[in-house]
Amino acid sequence: METAIRGRLTLSPNTVFNPKPGEKQSLCKGPCTNRGILMAISTTGAGRGAGVLEKPVIERTTPGRESEFDVRKSRKIAPPYRVILHNDNFNKREYVVQVLMKVIPGMTLDNAVNIMQEAHYNGLAVVIICAQADAEEHCMQLRGNGLLSSIEPASGGC
Repeated sequence: METAIRGRLTLSPNTVFNPKPGEKQSLCKGPCTNRGILMAISTTGAGRGAGVLEKPVIERTTPGRESEFDVRKSRKIAPPYRVILHNDNFNKREYVVQVLMKVIPGMTLDNAVNIMQEAHYNGLAVVIICAQADAEEHCMQLRGNGLLSSIEPASGGC
């Protein structure tokens, strides 16, 4: 129900679209081709459907990119998890060190030896603290190489 009245575009009997000079005076008729623009419009006035539309607030987004709200929501920090190596009576110490260096990114020889010795003497050792998805992956890789490992939430952080 759009009708033009002296430079104004009426959207419904109670709502009038009145663009200011210099603004684009077009609304999408049929399929809208500019899908990269999100527009929020608020109305003022009391009553059912009464009021004049205010200047729209436009948020430009790039196709395939999340809005700012979605990006902030997805940036929530995942709680950390510990990857734990358990002692076993099957694998040689040298093999455990090799697997640790192969599976855990950035693992040095000295750190791998210390972790292996701690697991050997104390029964278990923390290998790495990381996000849950990474911890699950590291645990599965350690198990895939014949080592006993588990994960647990790292309460209290690092």
